[in-house]
Amino acid sequence: MVKKWQICNTDEEKIDEISKKYQINKLLATILVNRNITEEKQVLKFLKPTRQDFYNPFLMPDMEIATDRIIEAINKKQKIIIYGDYDADGITSITVLKSFLKNQKLDVHTYIPNRLKEGYGLNKPAIKKIADEKYDLMITVDCGISGIEEVEYANSLGLETLITDHHEVGDILPNAIAVVDAKRKDNKYPCRDLAGVGVVFKLIQGLSIKLGLKEEEYLKYLDIVSVGTISDIVPLVDENRVIAKLGLMLVNQTKNLGLKSLLISSGYKKVDSTTISFGVAPRINACGRMGHAEEALKLFLSNNINEVTELTKRLNEYNLKRQEIEKNIYEEALWQINQKHLDKNDTIVVAGENWHHGVIGIVASKITELYFKPSILLCYEEDLAKGSGRSIPGFDLYDALTKCAGSIYKFGGHSMAIGITIKRDNFEEFSKKIEKVAQDEHIQDIVPIINIEGKINLNEINKEMVKTIKELEPFGEGNKTPIFVFKNLKVDSIRALSEGKHLKLTLKDGNTIVSAIGFNLGNLAEEYKIGDKIDVAGVLEINTFGGEDSIQINIKDIMKTI
Repeated sequence: MVKKWQICNTDEEKIDEISKKYQINKLLATILVNRNITEEKQVLKFLKPTRQDFYNPFLMPDMEIATDRIIEAINKKQKIIIYGDYDADGITSITVLKSFLKNQKLDVHTYIPNRLKEGYGLNKPAIKKIADEKYDLMITVDCGISGIEEVEYANSLGLETLITDHHEVGDILPNAIAVVDAKRKDNKYPCRDLAGVGVVFKLIQGLSIKLGLKEEEYLKYLDIVSVGTISDIVPLVDENRVIAKLGLMLVNQTKNLGLKSLLISSGYKKVDSTTISFGVAPRINACGRMGHAEEALKLFLSNNINEVTELTKRLNEYNLKRQEIEKNIYEEALWQINQKHLDKNDTIVVAGENWHHGVIGIVASKITELYFKPSILLCYEEDLAKGSGRSIPGFDLYDALTKCAGSIYKFGGHSMAIGITIKRDNFEEFSKKIEKVAQDEHIQDIVPIINIEGKINLNEINKEMVKTIKELEPFGEGNKTPIFVFKNLKVDSIRALSEGKHLKLTLKDGNTIVSAIGFNLGNLAEEYKIGDKIDVAGVLEINTFGGEDSIQINIKDIMKTI
């Protein structure tokens, strides 16, 4: 697949200025300048954030009302329930709020809808059950902003609702006593992109201020807050970066038995954003996907080591089961794509019997990544087909579906990810319509882009310089791992690894030789040979294999030198 290399126009004068002023190497200064982090306050907040970098929580809409209402509940010992989502963001949100309120001598209960039976968000049967159990207040976390009808229903039953959420807001706000969401149209809060658990963190910060508590009473939850923030793939910039960077320091020494157990079971040797994204988050999310979200919550709330050990074991089992189901659906989807030559289309739409709802979205992501085409995977259920879709940058999938509305039963989501239900009999009609929309928008002209920080010569780099890149962690959405281009290198050795899956090379520039690894690029072993001159786009990293540190390029793309 041809990719476009988009190299930043570097401001050498500014890079030198930043390098000298903050006594950092040129590599680090280049990245900061490219990301428009040049003002003193920005640079210090990015490299060394502190607790003073948190914004005033009362800048957030309805925060004053929300904190006052919860303090009233604390004083009156009212009956409260937290209603949360079943993913990692939702589970960590419930954990933080329940733990904080418990410390204020308020024993709150929780409700997590079953993903497979109830779906996402507020639902009327759950609200009826909560009202029947005589709760005074329902606090939503990581959900609720779209529950217009459900909140009205709660009001009709005499159940007060307080919403905390981070999702996009519609034209109408739910008629709750407070709606705390930085995406409200009247929002003045500086950071709009908090995760659900980030909003909860601001809530307990606000409560701590009003209750006259020490900062430690809310800061001690930053380990769990950072896990939810990183897991939810929100941009790791601004206050999210402060949360993630400070939080990861606490994760390294966490007192939460469940988190500590998950970290150990994940097998990662160091704790960083990668450990959370690929080691911890999938295990939490697997519970929700398989319909057992309560067990993940119980793990984070437990102080019993035997219970924690047993729950960790179960989370690992759910994750393995999820991986097995995912693999089977993926293989079935690929078989259909190959049989019907769907890879020749501009969109890929496939459906299958008995495909698991909790896993189908992950497979759609993999299909989109493999072919760089929007994909929609559907599961047949009697006369319906329900599923998920994922898109590529430059193609608004939600907007595309609005143009196919006549063939769709219902759908929701945003430009890059959607949920959808169609009538089984409309499958072919819908497939043709979405394909026509993609063709009309010339989706075939969209080329995957690799954003490159700049050009580096091999003889300019050393281990210490590469290690300083870690100062930019945590990496994630909005703060991607920096990629550089290395030009006119000579292939010194080349071979495929792992049964042809990966690519291993040594590359030479003058007298300098460096190792390189290309994950999932094993097919290129046949295209290049020793002596070829190539340009490489890749990530600089330190390889610790064999107990010795050495510089390595993690290759993202290769092209022959022109």
